[in-house]
Amino acid sequence: MTAFTHVTVGTNDLSRARTFYDEVLGKLGLSRVADLSDNGSIWGAGAPSFFVLKPANGQPATVGNGVTVSFEAPNRASIDEFHRAAVNAGAKCEGAAGTRDWAPNAYAAYVRDLDGNKLAAYCFKAV
Repeated sequence: MTAFTHVTVGTNDLSRARTFYDEVLGKLGLSRVADLSDNGSIWGAGAPSFFVLKPANGQPATVGNGVTVSFEAPNRASIDEFHRAAVNAGAKCEGAAGTRDWAPNAYAAYVRDLDGNKLAAYCFKAV
């Protein structure tokens, strides 16, 4: 059981964000499960878990310094694909796919999406 129902990041260009996340999250086994009119979209694997929305207050979306949204990946190869797809779609590399020494078998990649939100994908399997 997780402690969260979902995570939300903001966007200033919903159409561009939908295209980006359809491609990138698909590499991790997530798909778009709902569109919220012109305000946002939701991705998940069976249940909604990741929301990309225009801010409800009408102000521009901004990123949080020190905030990272990290997705669980089914295997290391999917992390490589996630990172490659994100960079090819215009994301900025924030850490190439590879091992991380803070936990046994940790393998991850980091990017910033098209709005500057920091994303990661992690796998804790040996292969």
